[in-house]
Amino acid sequence: MPSILFVCLANRYRSPLAAAFFCQCLEQAANRQDWSVGSAGTWTKAGLPPDGRALQDARDWGLDIKAHRSRQVNAVLLSQSNLVLVMEAGQKEALQVEFPREREKIYLLSEVVDGVPYDIPEPNDPDTSHQEIANEIYGLIKRGFKNICNLALNTINI
Repeated sequence: MPSILFVCLANRYRSPLAAAFFCQCLEQAANRQDWSVGSAGTWTKAGLPPDGRALQDARDWGLDIKAHRSRQVNAVLLSQSNLVLVMEAGQKEALQVEFPREREKIYLLSEVVDGVPYDIPEPNDPDTSHQEIANEIYGLIKRGFKNICNLALNTINI
């Protein structure tokens, strides 16, 4: 079963939304198979609920992420994932340094989808609204869905 782990800083906004958007795309896909889709944070406390803005933005997209609870990224989660998609270059670098065995499966979401590495800002970013961030994540998942799936499936066969 292919597995994808979305990672952000606190695992309370960006990565839970990305995971929910990806699951929504999986549900709509023809010839879908079983996937394991999760999320984690690089700097978080385990067990925290989603940020209120994430709950609102998920509802706006017809999704319910109320049951989500934050969790810290760790070696087990990474080893169980075929593909790890992060939101910021610093997260990618930190994970690749801390977990060198997993470095080949860690990518920026933007580089997988658009071929151009760029950061997806935190919802606290003063220059970007949380709705803009949710729209960006949704757009990346939607237009990059096939690329993301293919990359995850290719890592299974390596």
